[in-house]
Amino acid sequence: MNNDFPRILALLRSEKHLSQKQAAEDLGLAQALLSHYEKGKRECGLDFLVRAADYYNVSTDYMLGRSPVSSGHFLTESEIPEEMSGGKADGFSFSSSLAKKLIISSIDVIYSILNKIRNKKLTQSITAILSLNIYKSFRIIYKLNPKNDKKMFIINEEEAFRAASAGELLAESAALTAVKEDTAEHTETAISTVSLENEYNKQAAALLNLIRNSENIMKKFE
Repeated sequence: MNNDFPRILALLRSEKHLSQKQAAEDLGLAQALLSHYEKGKRECGLDFLVRAADYYNVSTDYMLGRSPVSSGHFLTESEIPEEMSGGKADGFSFSSSLAKKLIISSIDVIYSILNKIRNKKLTQSITAILSLNIYKSFRIIYKLNPKNDKKMFIINEEEAFRAASAGELLAESAALTAVKEDTAEHTETAISTVSLENEYNKQAAALLNLIRNSENIMKKFE
């Protein structure tokens, strides 16, 4: 069917905390066949696709990986506030406004989750990662006009990019260490597509779309 379907089928069962045996029984097929569907060894028919979508209460577009949102929703221009799009948008301004919304909303969700976790080291590390990304992005834009005064920055350009990239790697390492060392039971912060959508609504849609877009970019370098 496609590469996304097996992964999402297995993910949905996991998020519902269902055994493969129970899900197979409820869906009216042999456990071995469901296992083959989840591993991508067999392709299902349209009838099973619809039955599974109804069973997990998601759209077929989501199950097929066409939409990162369980309802199958696609973000549209009308969902972007006028103050963000600068009024009626042309193709480019719409695209940049949508990208801006995805990033800002995703950051809001990240910090909301971090506030629940209350892990200072993790929050500091994530903040460093995001800050250094924004810093590098701004310095690239600043280069557009050679007349821009380089005295705006303390660190020279070549050293800055090298140091910022190194800082990102260190911050990522610190964040992963913070997660590993955190022994608290964060059951209240268990994350799934459904939990994100229930709590954050359109902000969740923005984050899920950003994840999908980012992974599409990363696939180019596999």
